[in-house]
Amino acid sequence: MASRPDHRIDALASRLRAAGSVFAEDEAAILIEAATDDAELEQFATRRVAGEPLEPLVGWVRFGSLRLAVGPGVFVPRQRSLRLARLAVRRVRATRDAVMLEAYCGVAPLAATAVASVPGAEVHAADVDPTALAFARRNLPPRAHVHVSDALDGLPDDLRGRLTTIAAVPPYVPVGELELMPREAREHEPATSLVGGGADGLDHARRLIGDGRAWLARGGSMLLELHAAQLPVAAAAGRAAGWRTLTHPPNASRTGVLELIAG
Repeated sequence: MASRPDHRIDALASRLRAAGSVFAEDEAAILIEAATDDAELEQFATRRVAGEPLEPLVGWVRFGSLRLAVGPGVFVPRQRSLRLARLAVRRVRATRDAVMLEAYCGVAPLAATAVASVPGAEVHAADVDPTALAFARRNLPPRAHVHVSDALDGLPDDLRGRLTTIAAVPPYVPVGELELMPREAREHEPATSLVGGGADGLDHARRLIGDGRAWLARGGSMLLELHAAQLPVAAAAGRAAGWRTLTHPPNASRTGVLELIAG
C-alpha cells in the first residue's frame, strides 16, 4: 500500500522558502524526521526560520555515506571536503601499515571516513577544542584515537616519524574577512575554526608545513584543503621548507588540495 503524503512538508517548506532556504523541501523533511512531536517540530521550524543552521539544530550532518553527530558551537563539515576525504582514503589504502592523522579535526569527518573505508588502518584525530573533540569521539569507533592537540603540538611522542598521512582543513579565512562569510557560519560557528590568522589566512597552514615533516614517515604525505587563491602561496612555502608539492586543482567551490610529500 502506498504511503500517504506528509502534507506537513509542503507547509513547512513554504515557511522555510520564505525565510530564504534554497533546499526548503529537503530541510522540511529533515526537521519532521528529527522532531519527536508537533511541539518540537514547531520549535525547530521557528529556530530555523530565525537563522539557526540546520545541522546543529537536528544534531547530525550527512558527509558522504556517513551521518556525523554535530551540535551548537562546532564547525559543520562542508560537502566540498569530501574530495579531501577521498584523497586521504586513497593514500591510506595505498600505504602498508598506514597510520593517519586528521589535524584540526573538529568533529572528525576525515578520520571517520578513513575508519569506515579502510578498517585495518590506524587512525588518529586531534584538535584543541573540547566541544569539537566530544563530537569527534562520538563519530569515531573506540579503536580510533582522539587527542587534545594544538595543531601538532600535544600529539603522543610515539607518533613522531610514524604517520603516513596527515589530512586537515585548517582554518584559512584571512583576518578581516570573517564578515564576508555566510551569516550561519559567522554567528553559529566558532571563529577559531574559521579564521586562519595573518593577512592571507595561512598561519595555521604554515604551522603544519613547518612541523609536519617531523611526524611523517619517509614518503608520507600531508593533504591540506585551502582556498584556490592560497594554493600557490602555500605550495611555495612548502617547497621552501623542503617538501615536494602536488596541487590538486580547485573545484567548483573554489577550494583545492595541496599535497606535501616528505622526502
